[in-house]
Amino acid sequence: MPKKINIKGPIIPSSYQRVYDWFGIEATSPKRINELIDEADGDDLEVEINSGGGSVFAGSEIYTALKSYKGNVTVKIVGLAASAASVIAMAGKKIMMSPTGQLMIHNSSTWTEGDYREMQHTAEVLKTINETIANAYRLKTGKTKEELLELMDNETWMSANKALELNFIDEIMFEDSNQYVANLNNSELLPPEVINKVLNIIAKENTSNEDETETNEVENEIELSKAKLALEIEASYFNLEEEF
Repeated sequence: MPKKINIKGPIIPSSYQRVYDWFGIEATSPKRINELIDEADGDDLEVEINSGGGSVFAGSEIYTALKSYKGNVTVKIVGLAASAASVIAMAGKKIMMSPTGQLMIHNSSTWTEGDYREMQHTAEVLKTINETIANAYRLKTGKTKEELLELMDNETWMSANKALELNFIDEIMFEDSNQYVANLNNSELLPPEVINKVLNIIAKENTSNEDETETNEVENEIELSKAKLALEIEASYFNLEEEF
């Protein structure tokens, strides 16, 4: 029986995983996927994907780990495979997609500041990232780099039928399901300032567990911080640095 691996929620750096776990937010990091791959020990993998993407570098690490796995890897796009998650999907030896699923590819993006030289430099970095991303699509589809970069420029959304037509997938899982709507939503990604605040809170919690003389002030501060952070997350719409 194949070992199941879920690629769900935003794709995040490994160092952020415990923060998302602390909030109870489903997310996927290279560390977590590598641990599951090690547990599989060569057995077949079944990878289910429903993710709007996230960190391009974390996505690349996960893609590489699955692509180089010695066992068979079957990918099932059960919902959305967008952005960095679409790159991860290309790691499957066989890629299947629900008829209600969607696949989306587009250009990488980031935030920067500085003078015109910094802006030009950042633009060149993003173009290079786009070309590396296109490599994953090229290996699967057989399309040229130019064809794929054009699809990425246009932010191409694909139904299961379209993805099959363009060779991004090998098979549609079944044909009799009802269609449903799935939209890319980057608001799942936590802002860096929230990540840093939570890391500080977690550190205080650990200190409190080790020191029996810790007062209730720390606990009160933690609860207050959790409430404030929840409001910040609800109000934020954030693109992760070097997000794809």
